[in-house]
Amino acid sequence: MIKTHHRLSLERIEKAAEKIDSVFLQTPQYADDALSQALGARVILKVETLNPIRSFKGRGAGLLVSEADLHTPLLCASAGNFGQAMAYACRKRNMKLTVYASVHANPLKIEKMRHFGAEVILRGEDFDAAKLEAKRAASQSGGRFVEDSLDIETLEGAATIGLELLKFNEPIDTLLIALGNGAMINGIARVFKARNPQTKIIAVQAQGAPAMVESWQQKKVITHERVQTIADGVAVRIPVQQALEDMEGLVDDALLVEETSILNAMQLIHLHTGVVVEPSGALGIAALIENKDRFQGSTVATILCGGNVTEKQMNDWLWRRV
Repeated sequence: MIKTHHRLSLERIEKAAEKIDSVFLQTPQYADDALSQALGARVILKVETLNPIRSFKGRGAGLLVSEADLHTPLLCASAGNFGQAMAYACRKRNMKLTVYASVHANPLKIEKMRHFGAEVILRGEDFDAAKLEAKRAASQSGGRFVEDSLDIETLEGAATIGLELLKFNEPIDTLLIALGNGAMINGIARVFKARNPQTKIIAVQAQGAPAMVESWQQKKVITHERVQTIADGVAVRIPVQQALEDMEGLVDDALLVEETSILNAMQLIHLHTGVVVEPSGALGIAALIENKDRFQGSTVATILCGGNVTEKQMNDWLWRRV
């Protein structure tokens, strides 16, 4: 299906970089020879972890906060990276922020959110339960609930990754993009479908958290009672309807990857690049591991979108063979 209208404006995307902190922009992008040899494809990496919050979320959150009412307290829910991004941006503007996170959220991410000045409230067994609590609190307090992938600024910020990738000096056959709530893939895909439509856009999600992929494939919202994946950044149980609508006409295909492949991908990335990525940041490489024949000989780009890993997780995930 080809859309004739998108809620995401190319003009707004072009202007977004002027409002986003430069520390999040013009991130490294290069062909990695060692990974290419190991995986049988020309592998292009876009590294989004070399910034104060170690993820791409600073782009969208920074844009949103730069345009927000200074006198309205902000609330959001986060598995950790979006909350850090919001906290970092709110600290710069001296704005009040409350982040709701699961009681099982990554302790490093919680610590970082508090370090940047956010009040962090732990509620619920997972991200979606925490989000419901955040929405309830916002309605009672009169604050603004900010929702990643629904608030348009989160897509506009992520879309600047696409603008940068368009400048890469080789044609890209396929983009493998981690799918969580959808802001990153919808932002980048909007740019590529408008400017470089021959590039295939493929969403990648963990098999243990398939709600977004299943919902997109079946064209209706499908929820799950629980998720079971180490990739907390994409562990969505209740999809955002608007994000699914945004995906229509932008995303060409979707893949689900196994936990062992995610771990193998993290180890492979670290071995060959020296970059530590969290599970969600390794999904594209995991998809390459599981689909070598499909991508053999082609040029495939993926975004290393997050790198918040605790010391224990590094010991468990990077050093132990799976």
